[in-house]
Amino acid sequence: MQIYLPIAELSLDVFLLLGLGGLIGLLTGIFGVGGGFLMTPLLIFIGVPPAIAVATQANNVVASSVSGVLAHFQRGNVDVKMGVVLLIGGLAGSTAGVSLFRILRDLGQIDLVINLSYVILLGSLGVLLMWEGGLALLRRRRRLPSRKLHQHTWVHGLPFKMRFRRSRLYISSLLPLTVGFVVGVLAAIMGIGGGFLLVPAMIYILGMPTAVVIGTSLFQIIFVAANVTFLQAVQNQTVDIVLALLLLLGGVVGAQYGGRLASRLPGDAMRIMLGLIVLLTGARLFYDLISVPPDLYSIGVAS
Repeated sequence: MQIYLPIAELSLDVFLLLGLGGLIGLLTGIFGVGGGFLMTPLLIFIGVPPAIAVATQANNVVASSVSGVLAHFQRGNVDVKMGVVLLIGGLAGSTAGVSLFRILRDLGQIDLVINLSYVILLGSLGVLLMWEGGLALLRRRRRLPSRKLHQHTWVHGLPFKMRFRRSRLYISSLLPLTVGFVVGVLAAIMGIGGGFLLVPAMIYILGMPTAVVIGTSLFQIIFVAANVTFLQAVQNQTVDIVLALLLLLGGVVGAQYGGRLASRLPGDAMRIMLGLIVLLTGARLFYDLISVPPDLYSIGVAS
């Protein structure tokens, strides 16, 4: 059954979109990461323009993050002070990112930038996930001690220090501000929540305890993704609400089944599996960039 997407200006099968949302929801439930970095490439594969895929996916990030952060609030696993500092950087970064998005779109280069960004990001992330998963599996089999997650470096001597009691940290506020800014820019350009980048940065760079990292990350992502969605809709008119609703509906159902499957799979194996999925997605995007298109020329109307 076909449905017309008014902003994307194409018709797609309703069950295909529901299935796509369900698949990403399933992966989110299994691996415990947001599916934005996979959803956007998959939307591009089925014909959705990259600019529309990015902006619409940011809308889904808001909904998925709200449900997650409520559960973490109840457990006391949210460092609100740290989240606010990250949020200040994230709002500045996402606002700048949407402006950059508009400039690149006016230049006709936004599709290329989105695809290249995903090839680089997914390739790097896939290799790191498989490497980390393989090392963890090897350490467990040989009963080697786990390596230290966080070490103090020169960045911890920066000025403007603040005390974050929930995270038991006394560090420069410039660190979370910078991390938030970078994630905000990526959220605007690539339509991702940024959790899969923000969480490692909070652990390895900021040195936050793992128990409060996920909840604090989701707290920040809600407002950054909402800011991206609003600015993309107002400035660039690239948010397709029909597409967003169908993906969200499928995602909610898929996440429920993913959560049940997650308890049956070993963590190290899941990391290797996710890395393989990410690498394959990046490889497909790279192939699309270098392959000869079926139509060498196209006619478009300038906006």
